[in-house]
Amino acid sequence: MSVLVKPIVTEKSQAANAKGKYAFEVAMKSNKIEIAKAVEKMYGVTVESVNTIRQIGKKKSRMTKAGVSSGKTATIKKALVTLAEGELIDFYAEL
Repeated sequence: MSVLVKPIVTEKSQAANAKGKYAFEVAMKSNKIEIAKAVEKMYGVTVESVNTIRQIGKKKSRMTKAGVSSGKTATIKKALVTLAEGELIDFYAEL
């Protein structure tokens, strides 16, 4: 299982990219050291710091013809990676 699941590309994360901070969805059991090594290996950059966040899944329900359908969204772990000054990651280079 890979440590990095996918990069998070939202308006808020794009604003942080200008400051050298990048957001990733990561595996739930990964730690900060593993995340830093995975980013350095995959993108060839120097990681200064890593902050992690666990986003707890929410309960959701909706009305359907069959009645109320309820469930829960998945719990995910996010990592906010700060790169060394002058480093950057281009997510769109391979497109």
